[in-house]
Amino acid sequence: MFARLKEDIASVFDRDPAARNAFDVLTTYPGLHALLMHRLTHWLWNIGLCWFARMLSALTRWLTGIEIHPGASIGRRFFIDHGMGVVIGETAVIGDDCTLYHGVTLGGTSWQKGKRHPTLGDNVVVGAGAKVLGPIEIGDGARIGSNAVVLKPVPAGATVVGIPGRLIETAAPTADTRRSEMAEKMGFDAYGATGDAPDPVAHAINCMLDHIHVMDQRMQSMCQALKRVNDECPDLDLPEIDSCEIASTAEELLKIQNVGKASRDTPPSQDASLK
Repeated sequence: MFARLKEDIASVFDRDPAARNAFDVLTTYPGLHALLMHRLTHWLWNIGLCWFARMLSALTRWLTGIEIHPGASIGRRFFIDHGMGVVIGETAVIGDDCTLYHGVTLGGTSWQKGKRHPTLGDNVVVGAGAKVLGPIEIGDGARIGSNAVVLKPVPAGATVVGIPGRLIETAAPTADTRRSEMAEKMGFDAYGATGDAPDPVAHAINCMLDHIHVMDQRMQSMCQALKRVNDECPDLDLPEIDSCEIASTAEELLKIQNVGKASRDTPPSQDASLK
């Protein structure tokens, strides 16, 4: 028991630089208080004392602002930072070394009994205000951005942001180099368009840079082809284009028709008659 408590306190020091000493952590961290009380309520829940477990859980919520259902399963070295507003549902399963920030909800999307809350693997981090809903699986090492709403499974090691949650793909190094070169050519600061701060705007800018890169390559190919044509046929004569007018009104159209009729009624010239 004391070894487990020591492990929990050590996990706080590993993930919160504001922690000063063990006494400070033990007395002022509501996330640790909620976790310790959950171990008691979970044991009571499993032996059938459900009402008593729920009462202690409600008391803990009133004291810490963190609601953890006694039926939820939580692994080792679990850490809730700040904690206010965290809700963990009855059938939620949390692996080892997971971290939740304030305002996180591990909730359900159905009123049906059975598995209806998410399952978090090991080393998962869920940012402040994120909502993970439904009986979905979050893979080991996944990261869920603040205020994201996750409704679908997340593979291991992936990062999810946005509403609804979307996977952020890590670009290949060659693609990053090409984008940086194109951004520098355009005079655009690509610092915000890196994988360090993925967001939909950065993704759109990256797509634009890719498209501009392809257009630049095509323009260079066209210029080279035109240069080759000019070298092969320097005196290339282009056919003359007859004059053309587009009548915008009935009056202008009638004027054009009259001019054409007059030119057809004009007698041939003297030179033409001699021929």
